[in-house]
Amino acid sequence: MVLRMGKQKASKDQTASVVVDKQDRGQMFESLFGFKTSDLTSMDSLLKLLCRPTDPSGLGVMRMVFGLLMVFDIWQERGLSNAVEEFGDPFLCRFPLFDFLKPLPLVWMYIVYLLMFLGEVGILLGLFYRLSCLVFVMTYWYLFLLDKTSWNNHSYLFGLIGILLLLTDANRYWSLDGLLFKRKRHTHVPMWNYAILRFQIFIVYLIAGLKKMDLDWVSGYSMHSIASHYVFAPFRLVLSQEQVSLYIVHLGGLSIDLVSGFLLLFDKTRPIAFVFLGMFHLMNSQLFSIGMFPWMMLATMPLFCYPDWPRGLLHKFPNVMKIVLPADLSLQSSTHCIYDKKSIKPDEKQKSSLPQDKNPPPTSPSRYHKIMVAMLFSYVGTQCVLPYSHGITKGYNHWTQGLYGYSWDMMVHTWNLQHLKITYVDKQSGEEGYLNPKAWVLGGRWSSHPDMIKQYAHCVEERLATYNITDIELHVDVWRALNDRFQQRSVDPRVNLLEAPWGVFTETPWILPLLVDLSDWRGKLSEIEKDIFERDSDTDVVFVADFPGLYLENYVQEDLGNTSITVLKGEVLVELVDRQKNVTLQEGKKMQLPAHEFHNIHTVSNTPSCYMYIFVNTTDVEFKQMVSKYEQIMNGTFKGSDKEAVRIKHEVEVGANHHLFAQYISEKERTEEEQRMSYIQKWRNFVSYKYSMLSRSVKFTVGAVRSLMTGVPFEDFLNATFTEEMAKQGAHHTEQSNVY
Repeated sequence: MVLRMGKQKASKDQTASVVVDKQDRGQMFESLFGFKTSDLTSMDSLLKLLCRPTDPSGLGVMRMVFGLLMVFDIWQERGLSNAVEEFGDPFLCRFPLFDFLKPLPLVWMYIVYLLMFLGEVGILLGLFYRLSCLVFVMTYWYLFLLDKTSWNNHSYLFGLIGILLLLTDANRYWSLDGLLFKRKRHTHVPMWNYAILRFQIFIVYLIAGLKKMDLDWVSGYSMHSIASHYVFAPFRLVLSQEQVSLYIVHLGGLSIDLVSGFLLLFDKTRPIAFVFLGMFHLMNSQLFSIGMFPWMMLATMPLFCYPDWPRGLLHKFPNVMKIVLPADLSLQSSTHCIYDKKSIKPDEKQKSSLPQDKNPPPTSPSRYHKIMVAMLFSYVGTQCVLPYSHGITKGYNHWTQGLYGYSWDMMVHTWNLQHLKITYVDKQSGEEGYLNPKAWVLGGRWSSHPDMIKQYAHCVEERLATYNITDIELHVDVWRALNDRFQQRSVDPRVNLLEAPWGVFTETPWILPLLVDLSDWRGKLSEIEKDIFERDSDTDVVFVADFPGLYLENYVQEDLGNTSITVLKGEVLVELVDRQKNVTLQEGKKMQLPAHEFHNIHTVSNTPSCYMYIFVNTTDVEFKQMVSKYEQIMNGTFKGSDKEAVRIKHEVEVGANHHLFAQYISEKERTEEEQRMSYIQKWRNFVSYKYSMLSRSVKFTVGAVRSLMTGVPFEDFLNATFTEEMAKQGAHHTEQSNVY
């Protein structure tokens, strides 16, 4: 091959370099998809390559590990252990992807979980595999689509892998189906069974890396708080915590995600990928509560090895274990593969490489092969487009793009919800009412997305109607910060959400924009916060930004006896509501705010205002000082008068707030005990906690099945169980209180 640059021919070195480069690209393509680009001469050749017979052992091991991890996942992150809290209250607001999706009665939700569990066990054992996959996929996606507030990327990935396994022949190795149906035992699988799973894992790493090229991530603002975790202790020996956050957490995480998929493709670089990804996922298992995700990603790494890797490994096991291991048999042909005619019709010099059968295996593409390959390419196209589809589904966009869970933008955005006020107004009388933000919901994630805010508004309208509160307006005021920026409004509080427009394919007009022009303040805010904490560790600070023409209504609690406001940018008017007094503050000015009173902060400048609250919980400070003196009295180091010692002991032991002191001291001692606890003790506590989740899951599921079989109302079982749990908790609290 000769390249021309202008009128000159490329040198031989340049030509060789280009050839090598093309060979590298070809090897990468072959590693990912299992064939060379040079083989794609026609559609039939593409079909033959995608359906090329391949060893099933690697896929069979992947199936078993996936089923096992999903068995652990169901009673943890899928929520079986707390299903009664999630689905037991019919008045809870729901946030499904499609409004027609509704939860079943609680007793039947446990049956849904039971069916999912049976599907997972079937996948693990390879028993009635296709049916097991179908049951798992249907129940899993039903629960997933039922609640957008619980979405995350790894839960989405588990569902995708379930769909892919449904389409593949992963029960052709080490499965009970192989024992029941001989034609499925040690049978070839089409090469695309591996290719599609490799593609899925490759795209997870690649797009996660591309999404981490966000300016907030590369600047170190997304996950800086985790740099103090013990897993980064070795790095802190040579780097500061700020350097660990920037170079190890952020830039290191970006690099691993961006290059890991490529490193897995090549034989020479795959061991390097295994080492770094092994450490990466093990660290993630300690840093985050993300269930089975780290272990699932570890389990997918061998997919990039040669398909027959388990056979070589199993040969090294002792003979005594071969009873439970798969037999090392020659592979049978499969109708799902396309074979070379030479392997089917051997000539005189060549023996057949396949076991003979009455019906010879296919040597040309059939309708089945064409349909499966069409589905394969449809899936690939969808997975490439969906993470970047937010320009189409504009209604789901907020400050970030789309619903969190299918874009692979893992850990890029950290939210901090500061304030949430929900107001309803009677249209007839004009009277206002306020709702507890925790009413009818579990958590506050719904307030992060316009589609869920709209669903919540209609849910509240229905709930208030049961209290004869009808014909209302509903307003929501949400204050939150993104990646260490100012706390600011995200929803226009002047808009009646019940009448506000929302559509999947149109932008939401009542979502206020992120004040990105103030992003450069983050470094200065960090310095201010650090300086305040160094001077007084009991002082807290909140940085606020607001839009012109709007105001923040706030109340200073009686405990916050030392609260002030300082203007950092713009101009505000402080309205002291109870005193009917207004004070104008410009940049750099501050004032003290009275406790136990309402005040409003109006932004009167033409540009957004920025200010900070500095406050001290004086009651909490006095409380801690009292406990400290009490501990000094008990250990004989108190230097005050006897009269003061008697007063402090009386206040702590029998005073009006003695129960609060006992609770505080108990928590403090428990924390100190945990710090002194050995690794073995912590592991025992962890196992005990997980066992309690598992036993509760089993107990409630058995109760639901028994209720349906006997006709006894499930509520009777729930009442008896809750009474038993409350009695145990009461006995535990009594035992703890007797200590004091």
